[in-house]
Parts: sequence; structure tokens; C-alpha cells
Amino acid sequence: MISVKEALETVLNSTQNFGIEEIPFLKSVGRILKEEIVADRDFPPFNRVAMDGIAIDFDAFQNGQRAFTIEGIQPAGSPQITLQNPKNCVEVMTGAVLPKNTNVVVRYEDVSLQNGIATININEVKDQQNIHIQGKDRKSGDVLINKNTIISASEIGVLATVGKSTIKVAKPPKVMIISTGDELVGVNEVPEAHQIRRSNIFTLVSLLERLKIPSETAHITDDKPILKSKIENYLQTYDVLLFSGAVSKGKFDFLPEVFEELGVEKLFHKVAQRPGKPFWFGRKSILVTSDEQATKTKKFNIKRQAVIFAFPGNPISTFVNCLAYFCAWYYKSVGVNEPVATAILDADITFKPNLAYFLQVKLTYRLGQLVATPVTGNGSGDLASLVNADAFIQLPKDKIHFKKGEIYPVLKYRN
Repeated sequence: MISVKEALETVLNSTQNFGIEEIPFLKSVGRILKEEIVADRDFPPFNRVAMDGIAIDFDAFQNGQRAFTIEGIQPAGSPQITLQNPKNCVEVMTGAVLPKNTNVVVRYEDVSLQNGIATININEVKDQQNIHIQGKDRKSGDVLINKNTIISASEIGVLATVGKSTIKVAKPPKVMIISTGDELVGVNEVPEAHQIRRSNIFTLVSLLERLKIPSETAHITDDKPILKSKIENYLQTYDVLLFSGAVSKGKFDFLPEVFEELGVEKLFHKVAQRPGKPFWFGRKSILVTSDEQATKTKKFNIKRQAVIFAFPGNPISTFVNCLAYFCAWYYKSVGVNEPVATAILDADITFKPNLAYFLQVKLTYRLGQLVATPVTGNGSGDLASLVNADAFIQLPKDKIHFKKGEIYPVLKYRN
């Protein structure tokens, strides 16, 4: 049995690159950007009017002039016009190009308009007042969005303004999520007294959807030959297999045996943690022919590796292991630094087993600090307790007593 730290290091040493795909920018929220986005022009691209009002020559105001004949109007979206007489003004609209020969915008609220004359009613203006100067935000060629950014709505606006209708993003792995066990029935079925509905795989589907990873699901009964046959096929097709159940010590927990018989390399089985101790992790190199000639010569190339995360079947165990290990593996695979959060423990906790403890907590903010309040559950099988919590706080195994006010890492599953 290895430590949480060793398990995570092993998982992170098994990451891989799944390539790049190009998609419409409006479909990219939550995806991982795989190119730098640069400014194709200055931001703003011209001296931009920032207030509705009049544009004047600053020197005229400094010389004591307060009444200006309106020479023209500069709407937003129209080509730049020129102020012909420095003692006149131009009416301007927010977002318009600043007229040539002007350098101050006085807002309408500070002006009286009558008979084609604009009279300024304030005693002070500043040079370049209410003007967004060309290139002030960014210059042409500046990097606006870095590669490996997780795209949000704010990035979408930038992509649009530089004309990136399609962008390159990390291609997600092809994932199969598999549940096992004769006690499980479908969501739409009415379970017998000895049965329960499948839920873990749908929790995993949802966790992966948060990462914008599509997945497929399957259920296999506790029949070793059937397990072996189906898993062998899945290994040839998918980059990642996620299992829930059949990795503990029960008579029908066949997965470790099946993996060994299929030549899957076991990297570890059992982690010194609660919940989720029986977690099994491994990988298998998939041999494929590079071309027809290779088939004839029997020379093969390794094209890819299939990675296997086999989580214990208790709902909380499956959930926390996916958050702690699979999510970290995915982020590293696509080149993203996983978001790290910590929280202040809000109560004293005693945990005697020599195991790391993923404790369910409710998160709140107090005086700008993230605070974790423990949530009482009934063990790793208490699926319903997940709805009362927001995260797991990770308590190290080298302590028994954890004091209120101490700070520890948290795995958040609510935003």
C-alpha cells in the first residue's frame, strides 16, 4: 500500500498527449487552448471616444474659449472626420473615432447646446480627457491569451475581437466508464430488495463533463470471462478506462485478475487513504502495425497506451478518487497547472487510522478566507451526503488530531 503522495506521483508520471483539434470558437468554453492568441491590431485600434459629448481642441479651452460652434457630428462606426476650425467642435458618440485635430471630449452633461452652439459649463478640462488612446490596452502583436489557458466567457470575447472564428484546443482522451456488479440495475428500472440502481458511472460522466471530456458508459456483470472479453476490446478502442467496483477482496472482485491476464501493467493497488483505499491503477501498451508492410514483417510500433483507473465501488470512494487522481492526470496531460485551493478547518477533528483522510466539508468565505466546515456522513457508501457538501479537505496521515484554524488542501466539486 502506497501513500497518497506516491500514488499521485505515479499517476502524474503516466500522462500522455492526445493531440490537438480545431473547433469553432463559440464551442470552446471549458476547453484547453493550444495556441497563442495575439492582437491583430492595436487595442483600441484608434483614438476612441469614451463619452457622448463634444470634441474640441484643448488649446482653445486653455485660451479661455467656452462657446464652440458645432461643425459636424462623428457617430460610432463612421470614418474619421476632421475639425476644420480649431475654435469649433464636433459632436461625438461613445465608441466613435476621435475627429482629427481634436484632443479633448467634454461630456454632454457638462455642455449646453443651443442654436448650433455648444457652451461648456465647467471650468477645468484635461488634455485627452474621455479619450481611450489607440494601443493603450494592447499593441498589435501582443499576446492576449496564453497557450494552455482554460477558455472561459472572457476569452470568447477576445477571440471574437481578433477574428479567431476557429481555434486549436487540446483533444480530449477517448474514455469508457464501466460499472460492474450483479446488484446494479438501470436508472429507469425498479430494483429488487437486493439491488440498487447504477449511480457511480453517471457521477463520473458528470465530473468528466466539467472538464469537457465526452465519455461512453457500459455495465458488465460479475462474470470473469465476460469481463475479460469486453475489457480486452475496450483496451483496443479507448485511451482511458474508468472502473467503479470489483477491485477489493470480494470473491467476485475479478478486475485485478483480469488486468493481469490481459497484460495490463499494475502500477499500484491500494492507497493509504480513506475513503478509496482499494484504488487500482495501471496501463497497457497497445501494439499496432504502422502499415501493411509492417504486418507482413511482423514488426510492430507502439502507438499509444491505455490507462486504467479502477476505483472501489462505494460512491464516495469513486467520487473522491476521480477528483484527486483522474482530474490531476488530465490537467497535466493537456499542459494545464491544476487549480489548487486550501481552506481553514472550522472544527477540531480526530482521525486515528494511519491513513490520509478525505473529509467532506461545506465551504464558506469569512473575511476573504475559505473556511471548511466538516459534514457528517455515514461512510463511503453514503451517496446522499455529497449533496450536503462542497468539497473534500485532505488531512495528512501523519497526524491524529487536526485543530480548528489549521489550513489544508481542498478538492472542490462545486464552484
